[in-house]
Amino acid sequence: MNVAVMKTKAEQGFTEQFDKAAGRLPGGKAVKAARADAIGKFSALGLPHRRIEEWKYTDLRSAIKEALPLAGDSGAGATAADVIVALGPLAHVDAHRVVFVNGAFRADLSDFADVESVDVTSLATALATSDKSAKALATPTGPAADATIALNTALMTDGAVLRVAKGAAVGKPLLIAYVRFAPTAELTAVRNVISIGDGANATIIEAHVSVPGSAAEAQINALTELTVGKSARVAHIKVTADAGKTAHIATWNVALQRDATYRGFQFTSGAGLTRNQINAIYDGEGGKLDLSGVFLARGSSHVDTTLVVDHAVPHCESRELFKCVLDDDGRGVFQGKIIVRPDAQKTDGKQMAQVLMLSPNAEFDSKPELEIYADDVVCGHGATSAQLDEDLLFYCKSRGIPDDEARVLLIESFVGEAIDKIEHEETREAVSLLALQWLGAKSR
Repeated sequence: MNVAVMKTKAEQGFTEQFDKAAGRLPGGKAVKAARADAIGKFSALGLPHRRIEEWKYTDLRSAIKEALPLAGDSGAGATAADVIVALGPLAHVDAHRVVFVNGAFRADLSDFADVESVDVTSLATALATSDKSAKALATPTGPAADATIALNTALMTDGAVLRVAKGAAVGKPLLIAYVRFAPTAELTAVRNVISIGDGANATIIEAHVSVPGSAAEAQINALTELTVGKSARVAHIKVTADAGKTAHIATWNVALQRDATYRGFQFTSGAGLTRNQINAIYDGEGGKLDLSGVFLARGSSHVDTTLVVDHAVPHCESRELFKCVLDDDGRGVFQGKIIVRPDAQKTDGKQMAQVLMLSPNAEFDSKPELEIYADDVVCGHGATSAQLDEDLLFYCKSRGIPDDEARVLLIESFVGEAIDKIEHEETREAVSLLALQWLGAKSR
């Protein structure tokens, strides 16, 4: 007996938005076919809900009540000054910029023409090329049954296609800035496809920010596909610093080839609901992965970091460290799974999630997992939760430090362990300042 599942208003709305926008979405015949397949998959799956184990703590079917209209313009009124204001401390990082406004590439606000050994193309342009290469760009990796990835494939409008040449050493970071500049509530779906050539070295910053005065409500679906070549090294930093009732759903699909090194960091604050997914897999022996992050939530904000690190081959190493600060009715979620396949001997994997609870009404859900099918491995995980240490507060205040300032110092020290993993100095200082701004807003 087949039981029909009723579609929510939002699920119906996303399908309707696709039907309305299909004619203007970029891509030829092969891409259009991929989009049609993807919206069909989304329609069959529906929005993720708490009965799906990976979404147990972040029920999108309940949280998203309606589908917002797909962004239809590139924010023609946005200026370079608006981008600087939106980026905040990140604007002071000396980087090559690729700027997107309301999900559309803005060449006039970008600055990457002089980057040697790096090829940057907008996804919208790349999707209009030969069907074979465009279809590859429209074919995501990661979990096959993820409705949010399917929705991204169906609705993606633009993004960065970035290729770093073999052996290149890119001197300055590459900053991919997604700026929200819209007076009305809109939906944006963007995708980055990044390839780091064998032996190359690069730092990539991905920022999702908004211009003050933009609509408080928005829906963002972002996907980054990143391949790290043999013996290559890449640092990948993502900053999500939006405001209001934004629902931000983002996925990283990362593949490491032999002897590759990948250092990923995520900073999240401000948005109403954020889900950061990371799917990493080793495609060659000798790979090293270091994932870390800081997520800050107050009010009724909900921040979920869910990651899966798949040790599919032997002799690989992974480290994960995430710090969370919760205040008011804020809710944090950390789900981290390390998979060690049967042939992945000599795997070394460790993860840790730590939360600082500033309010008795805050909630933190942690689910670390080890799924091990090999016997010669070193793996471990842990999770801790705590309040501010009253003895340390007393010590600071006994030295003449005011209470609010003492609290900020202790919280800054707590998150600093993760932020210090950012190797690029200017970027590290910018992220530290973003954290201080969040803390300072509470103390005033």
